[in-house]
Amino acid sequence: MDINETKSYTKYYVIAWVFGLLFYFLDYVIRSAPAVMLPELAQSFSVNEIRLVTIVGTYYYTYSTCSLIAGIALDRFGAKYSLFTGALILGIGCLLFMISSQFSGVTGRLFQGAGCAFAFPGCVYLASKGFSAKSLATAIGFTQCLGMLGGSAGQFVVGPLIEKGMNIPTFWLSIGIFTIIVAFGLWFITPANRADQKPESNEKKQGLLDPYKIVFSNPQSWFCGIISGLLFAPTTIFAMTWAVDFFQKDRALDFHTATISSAMVAFGWVFGCPLLGYITDKLKKRKPVLVAGALLMIVALVQLLYFPELLPAKFSMFLLGVASGAAMIPYSIIKESNPDHVKGSATGAINFITFGVTTLLSPLFSRLFGRTLNDTLDKTLHFQQAGLFWVVGISIAILVSFMLKETGEGKTINL
Repeated sequence: MDINETKSYTKYYVIAWVFGLLFYFLDYVIRSAPAVMLPELAQSFSVNEIRLVTIVGTYYYTYSTCSLIAGIALDRFGAKYSLFTGALILGIGCLLFMISSQFSGVTGRLFQGAGCAFAFPGCVYLASKGFSAKSLATAIGFTQCLGMLGGSAGQFVVGPLIEKGMNIPTFWLSIGIFTIIVAFGLWFITPANRADQKPESNEKKQGLLDPYKIVFSNPQSWFCGIISGLLFAPTTIFAMTWAVDFFQKDRALDFHTATISSAMVAFGWVFGCPLLGYITDKLKKRKPVLVAGALLMIVALVQLLYFPELLPAKFSMFLLGVASGAAMIPYSIIKESNPDHVKGSATGAINFITFGVTTLLSPLFSRLFGRTLNDTLDKTLHFQQAGLFWVVGISIAILVSFMLKETGEGKTINL
């Protein structure tokens, strides 16, 4: 492949990346939307809210495991087929949410998690093909920015629609059909498999799981996933699942204010992800920005828990969201800590570990604090204890970050 042809393919990958951002935007809309319709979904599936949160949490079972499948698919078959398949599965999962039964709710959520698992690795894969190494962290940050804009829309936009009486099946039908349309758009826009792999490469000869043997045998990969998971959890579990309920019941906020406050975390990501990615690229250092972001997360949470009179909840949650953009920095580190020919698998691996952490923490948080949400008498203490759960997790992430090797100066790690 000559230089001009390579440049041409690079242009196509950038175009496909831009369209892939729409898939990732929908990923987060669908991931966060149930938080603003818990009573309606509970009634539709004929379950209580605790059982509903369990159903909603099954998303992370398939999201984490299918992230590994997504990584393999991207490395072996390219982005065209992988992204199409993921978006199609996601669309089907949304349509299943229209059916008023617990079984369809669980199945639909599992499908949603499986489909969404292809969105971010696919976008990162396309970005790694279309952008230079010096701007990769910025591109990844912008990718997450669009995702969290979707997460914000899943609450900012969907919440008022539900409040005004929008029919639940109508919402899931509309977004399901739109997602399927996006799937076919990805099919036609994304470069085919022959452009994804060099003919002279010997990578085709490697076994199916060989890329993961490389990635998972590298301790840096595990450190990246654990850190990212602990920094992600306050947004994925608290802000996108429980926050509306906690603000209403522990802080006595009305539904509208609780929804806006909850959505401000995702809105903060819109600014935090590209900003912190840009800073790491400019400094050519990953770890200082990672630790600073995590510390700012703790400051925002402590203010929200113990000094709520200093800032309204929506501003505290916005600052938490901006700072938690640091959770994306390990995605750059893991790619720089592993060989180039396992780009897709490295992203799939960190998604697997990251949301494996979420899968473990979600039922733990629900058992410790979700079940007592309606029964506790001291609402302020209950809210503070729930918040400290996340402060401890972030603190552990900071400690683990000291075991990371700095990759931001163009250094190559011998594997």
